[in-house]
Amino acid sequence: MYQSKEKIYTLHFILLCLSNALFSASFNMMIPELPAYLTRMGGADYKGYIIGLFTLMAGLSRPFSGKLTDTIGRVPVMIFGSLVCVVCSLIYPLISSVGAFLLLRFFHGFSTGFKPTGTAAYVSDMVPVTRRGEAMGMVGLFSTIGMAMGPAIGGYVAVRWNINIMFQLSAVFALLSVVILIGMKETLAHKQRFRFSLLRISGSEIFEPLVWSPVIITFLTYFSYGAILTIIPDFSAYLGISNKGLFFTFFTGSSIGIRLLAGKVSDQFGRVPVLKVSAVMMAGSMLMMALAHNSLLLLSSAVVYGISVGLNSPAVTAWTVDLGRPEHRGRALASMYIAMEAGIGLGAYFSAFIYNNHATNFPVTFYVFAGITLMATLYLSFIYKPGKTTDTVVQKV
Repeated sequence: MYQSKEKIYTLHFILLCLSNALFSASFNMMIPELPAYLTRMGGADYKGYIIGLFTLMAGLSRPFSGKLTDTIGRVPVMIFGSLVCVVCSLIYPLISSVGAFLLLRFFHGFSTGFKPTGTAAYVSDMVPVTRRGEAMGMVGLFSTIGMAMGPAIGGYVAVRWNINIMFQLSAVFALLSVVILIGMKETLAHKQRFRFSLLRISGSEIFEPLVWSPVIITFLTYFSYGAILTIIPDFSAYLGISNKGLFFTFFTGSSIGIRLLAGKVSDQFGRVPVLKVSAVMMAGSMLMMALAHNSLLLLSSAVVYGISVGLNSPAVTAWTVDLGRPEHRGRALASMYIAMEAGIGLGAYFSAFIYNNHATNFPVTFYVFAGITLMATLYLSFIYKPGKTTDTVVQKV
């Protein structure tokens, strides 16, 4: 029976979770308002770049954040990521051209390229291995809460006052995240002073070879998320759902509800079994979407999809840390996040290509992505071979 009396819910840990929620709310609160903001600038044809450029920079910056996390420390990397949000949020009201806006969105991606890498490494340092999944689940829970709160707060402020006030509030949230982090004790034992030579990245520093299996699973399972971000708004409208964000409300709610439990389960029964279940559920939710012909079925699929993501995220993050070398923890996590962004980006591209703005293509799009997701389960069942590092963290008493 799994029992651990080692304490993880310290004030330090709770403050880190709060910082994560504030950071997540900061950059998410502006996302629903940016398409209309860009359109008013005359950039309606470039709305697809709002997420794409942000994600591209996040992916490109991961090798750097991973290396710096392992050299100068976890806290400086987290602070830098949050400070990028502060600066970018304050610059948005000052720009008036489409080109400047797109450039700013590109650089804004530095924030998520750095902050999550440092946070995950920091959490891994401060909690016992037997409760690593639980801790990752709690941190992810606060991030999801910020993700849910941000758009609601941003939309209210933009309507009640104006969008410039919303940008300023976004900067305040990010600054509060920084204030919390400044008081954090560094967990990297042998940190170095920053020097520009650390920004030189060799080929071997881009990926951590010991975590190829979590990287593959992350890539395959996040394909579906890219598809959902791209075509669910149109599918919702096609089914007569006036609020295109309703799917994401149900998805986020069910994801929040399962995250903490999922982390505990992966600590007790192992990462791989939980990831197998989550991939099957995720594929099942995609099949439900393919068969959905009314709002009830679509929103039910959102709940199942949210549960699958809530199971997947803490387990795959903890598994990445389990398999990676402690001295390369940042690199291992950066490798996983690169796979996540690649999966989302390619999923968005291929789903748009298959859908091609024809409603008759909705089912086949979801069927294709259900198949891609099932490949994760097939990999774990028939190809993956456990190495010396265990996949199952069990404490018997």
